[in-house]
Amino acid sequence: MFLMKDIVREGHPSLRIKAEEVNLPLNEEDAKLAKDLLDYVINSQDDEMIERYDLRPGIGIAAPQVNQSKRMFALHIESEEDPITFVAINPKIVSHSVEQTYLTTGEGCLSVDRVIEGYVPRYARITVKGYYPDGSPFKMRLKGLPAIAFQHELDHLNGIMFYDRINPTDPFAEIPNSTPFERNTKED
Repeated sequence: MFLMKDIVREGHPSLRIKAEEVNLPLNEEDAKLAKDLLDYVINSQDDEMIERYDLRPGIGIAAPQVNQSKRMFALHIESEEDPITFVAINPKIVSHSVEQTYLTTGEGCLSVDRVIEGYVPRYARITVKGYYPDGSPFKMRLKGLPAIAFQHELDHLNGIMFYDRINPTDPFAEIPNSTPFERNTKED
């Protein structure tokens, strides 16, 4: 299981390079990585595990955040309207809405130990493809928090940090053609 000490922080080179495609079927090492990523996001939302292991809550984590340059991330979102739990291998966005969205509270990141305020523009709706760890393909349409989180984690696979997308001169500038998204404040 990953702990906070295993998560690299901003400034680490693995957060700024494009991650490598993962070969399927997964080898033993990659299968363990997939399981460990998913275990982290699930455990980080459990109050007992947070206290026992001093975890920061997160709804997503990407392999580059644990110094593995591989195109893989895990998401775990327990919301009533859009619950989602999976590991994505070699994920990609195949289509997206023109409309954008953003979290009104801004985004956070397990690899960033400071609060960075500002709106992060994201596509409001996306269609995505990739593979599950067992090698089976998936294609799904996401909106709301799952769409935002998927894009946040996909950015990690491309060496992009969430704050790269914030308007540097006016962090809270209105984002054209967008609908704000309200949520509680767990980190991504």
